Amino acid sequence: MRPTRLLALALTCVLGAAPLAARAEVAAADPIDAAMRTCLARSDMSSTAGQVQCMETARIGWKTALDNAWQQLQPELPPARRKQWQKSQASWEALRDADKQLLAAVFATTRGTMYLLAEADMQLQPVRDRALVLRGAVADARPGQPSRGKRLGACTADARCEHAMFDMNRYYRRLRAKLPVRARPTLVRAQKAWTTYLNAATPLVDERGRFDIIGARVAMLKRLAETAGND
Repeated sequence: MRPTRLLALALTCVLGAAPLAARAEVAAADPIDAAMRTCLARSDMSSTAGQVQCMETARIGWKTALDNAWQQLQPELPPARRKQWQKSQASWEALRDADKQLLAAVFATTRGTMYLLAEADMQLQPVRDRALVLRGAVADARPGQPSRGKRLGACTADARCEHAMFDMNRYYRRLRAKLPVRARPTLVRAQKAWTTYLNAATPLVDERGRFDIIGARVAMLKRLAETAGND
């Protein structure tokens, strides 16, 4: 694959896959994103390995940003709220680990350099998105900031939420059918981890936040369903 094609694909993956809450942050030109774009555009990083390295460096940068935001958030929270966030964070970390195994299982069924880039992007995006969520939580928790959260009703009472869950289950079934039988338990474990994370995160978000969590899962399962088994 030509270097220019690799760069275009990498930029499309990284800039086109963010959920709604994260997209709002793109305009802010975060230094981590800016550095990644610069790296991806360098002639000496135009190989597949170079492009993957650029995204991995960005992932590490966002992991550091995530950790910093998490440390900043803790002292801003009252004890009960802190406990909710700790549960949410622990479940997100379990989901990240389960999804890493799922990605490995799906991309093991593919061939071609473009899928190396896609896998690197799908490892980067969840870390970036979580860092942005935690940064937003820090800003909201500071004195004088109005609370955006409210008690949510059941997803079945929200047409948009229910439709998103329907789409998610549809892509889940499609992905399961395309995976080798031996890999299907990996998908089951990852989806259970996601459900645990959704339940832990729901008390901390408003309707848009819940929809963003579900929408990101829909996008991920759709992408994996379209990827599994490709040459």
